[in-house]
Amino acid sequence: MASRDHGDPGDAPSVPPPLNPVVNSARPSAAEEARTIAASTNTATLASLTAAGDPWASFVTYGLHGGAPVLCLSNMAEHGRNLAGDQRASLSIVAPAAEGDPLANGRITLAGVVERPSGDEEAAARQAHLDAVPAAKYYVDYGDFTLWVLRVHRVRWVGGYGRMDSATAEDYAAAQPDPVKPTAKDAIEHLNADHSAALLAMAQTLGGYPDTTGATCTGADRYGLDLRVTTERGVAYTRVGYATPIDSMGELRAATVELTRRARQP
Repeated sequence: MASRDHGDPGDAPSVPPPLNPVVNSARPSAAEEARTIAASTNTATLASLTAAGDPWASFVTYGLHGGAPVLCLSNMAEHGRNLAGDQRASLSIVAPAAEGDPLANGRITLAGVVERPSGDEEAAARQAHLDAVPAAKYYVDYGDFTLWVLRVHRVRWVGGYGRMDSATAEDYAAAQPDPVKPTAKDAIEHLNADHSAALLAMAQTLGGYPDTTGATCTGADRYGLDLRVTTERGVAYTRVGYATPIDSMGELRAATVELTRRARQP
């Protein structure tokens, strides 16, 4: 059997394009997505370099000082010895699973160099790590452990299949974690269970798919909702943005009510 690539999907269903323009497709930037994922967990895979120059991957915990990951590593561990010899490093961070397919979930890579914090930053970095990893209180002050701050130089965000982008270190540092996305699970379940007709109207009127026969909310953030739409042409994904961005979960209900009102306007 001949091999296939992205240009030859074979029998895989094609994704139907929207029939109308999407009214408001605003969504978080790659930098905002990355900051949100970094803030969503406290575990990562650290990539460091051995003395021989070989890549070495290891499981670590971290806190965030601003957007900069703070590691507390044993000097006796291989990754601790690696960083002492070569400060180049990267972290792979995976968001808490939202999809059954692991490759459909969000993840980021933060790459740069690590430095030992000093002065006022040392106390702030230490506290940032303890805030994220309370168990570190048992070893953070041991003489054979070192605090490292990753100075982020490169950022790569992957939001799942077909959604990926890079962000500059400056944009990443200036961005803030999304105030809605990390705690939106219950609200999304409520929308799908009790407001399917409203989601259908949003997809048909605002999302560019007037032929939608069913719509499911798959995500919510400060800018809008992600929808999975079913049409006679196949399954697709679209976006419906709020009238204005919101700054807390408490504003989500009013924002979705406003979306419903606009979607149902004659």
